[in-house]
Amino acid sequence: MKKRQLMSTLGIMALAVGLTACSSSGSPSSDGKSSSADPKAASGTVTVWLMDDAQKNWPDLVQRVNDEFAAKYPGVTLKLVYQGWADKVTKLDKALADGNAPDVVELGNTETMKYVLSGALAPVDRTTFDNSDSWIKALANTCTYQDKLWCVPYYAGARVAIYNSATFQQATGSADFPKTEADLTTALDKIAEKNKADKTFSPLYLPGPYWYAAMSYVAAYGGSIAKFDSSGNWHGTLHDAKSQQGISHFVDLVRKYNKGDLTLNEQNQYEAMARGHAASFYGNGYESASVTAPVTGDPSLKDAVKQATMPGPDGKPLPTFIGGSDLAVTAKSSQVALATDWVRMFTSGKSEQALADKDILPNNLTQLNPLKNKPTTAAAANAVPDAWFTPLAPGWGAVEKQKIIPDMLTAILKGKPVDQATKDADAAIDQLINNQS
Repeated sequence: MKKRQLMSTLGIMALAVGLTACSSSGSPSSDGKSSSADPKAASGTVTVWLMDDAQKNWPDLVQRVNDEFAAKYPGVTLKLVYQGWADKVTKLDKALADGNAPDVVELGNTETMKYVLSGALAPVDRTTFDNSDSWIKALANTCTYQDKLWCVPYYAGARVAIYNSATFQQATGSADFPKTEADLTTALDKIAEKNKADKTFSPLYLPGPYWYAAMSYVAAYGGSIAKFDSSGNWHGTLHDAKSQQGISHFVDLVRKYNKGDLTLNEQNQYEAMARGHAASFYGNGYESASVTAPVTGDPSLKDAVKQATMPGPDGKPLPTFIGGSDLAVTAKSSQVALATDWVRMFTSGKSEQALADKDILPNNLTQLNPLKNKPTTAAAANAVPDAWFTPLAPGWGAVEKQKIIPDMLTAILKGKPVDQATKDADAAIDQLINNQS
């Protein structure tokens, strides 16, 4: 086995990365280019696993691409299965072990390295995909190892402040979201006073185990989750002074402004606002649509729900996690060329524009740039350049799966001292982060 250092240029938390490579025996040598001169002669089944975000938010895009694929390959059966984030990894691991993995799978960008290192993904040719020369670097980095591309960026995500401008107007006299944290806490205090009759009303609904938010405050103070040291290993750094400052700041905000159950995660945080129990929350830009959607939320709030940049504790915008998804073809797929062509269609310029039109951040800067000036997307689109990312370490997937950081935050909110909680979390991270998961 050999070690190789990668460079992640992800703004505030840029780190030198050391990863241990393993053999990817069983990976097809194909680059995914179609080997059939006549697409209509192709046959078989292509199974695609997409996350249910697509089913909820852009089903029309999925249908268009599937129709396009069917027209090109009339003899091929496309089997689409929607998955949920809570159990997708467990299902995928089992499917890979059992030899019945999908041909295409959507991976969160923190999940990719685990499957790259285990040899579970097939390499693809970057030059055959639309806008690949302007892919968002942070997304492309999560798909790249040993100068090969192992997945394709799908869409990006950046968290922003989502707020009810009418509530802010009524309590503070201004419908604008404050630009500094000092002004924000002043506004939140006024909103709390205005709505004190409702004991469940949160001026800022900030879930206790919301580790993406907590680590944004860690980044704001100059801290980090983990670092790569000169000995060639990763080690947890949540116990470092700057990291503890960020965690303590986050916990203070949660305790003061979240009047809901502090142990609930952020999975359905939009519901608090949709039900009239929150003035603001910190979330992905697309969550504002869930607040006002006919089924999941309250359509009457459509004109009131706005997005803005979340101010940080240092007078600057709060650094955001560069989230998003990638699409990968599994190494043992018997339909690598067909599967790759489906991914090519689903990430084409036309498809990415369909996402951008729905205020979803596309996978490339060319189509992202116009969103920087669009009121509904400006905050998220402009946050991308200064975003942070999780450690590109071989065992990071296991750290996430074990919920070490969310459990640490919950323990602190239940009374465990920050010093001890972060020390214990680092010890748990150190047990996993250097292991190939």
